[in-house]
Amino acid sequence: MSREFIFRSHPGIGPVVEGEALVSQHGFSARYDMNRDTGVISRETHDLYGQSVVDKICFFTTAKGGVATAWALYDMKMRGVCPKALIFGTTNPIMVQGAVLADLALMDRLEPDPFAIVETGDHVRVEPAAGRVVVTKQQVDSPF
Repeated sequence: MSREFIFRSHPGIGPVVEGEALVSQHGFSARYDMNRDTGVISRETHDLYGQSVVDKICFFTTAKGGVATAWALYDMKMRGVCPKALIFGTTNPIMVQGAVLADLALMDRLEPDPFAIVETGDHVRVEPAAGRVVVTKQQVDSPF
């Protein structure tokens, strides 16, 4: 049995995508937190250290970094090692610019707070133009 949660926000950018959630309680910089050759989080102090963002719907509390973030996302897209979507608690204009350049889905300021509900491994559908994210959580049926 599964359970569906719907999150809403202002319209985001990018295509409709679906995939597996990868959830962090840290911020994200495509320039400084990533190995852009592999799509693996390389900053040792990051809570997702060693995990791949490739083809994931990534949830980060905030966007970090300056102008280098925009070209870093584009570089990752060209190498085929970027996430399907970026979901932030709050983002910044540079991260949005990078997502546009790389044609990635990006949304922020979802309600209710996804960081209290969404877990790594949940199935996520991101509908940026509609300002909607649908998360399906798999529930294990109790044998009792």
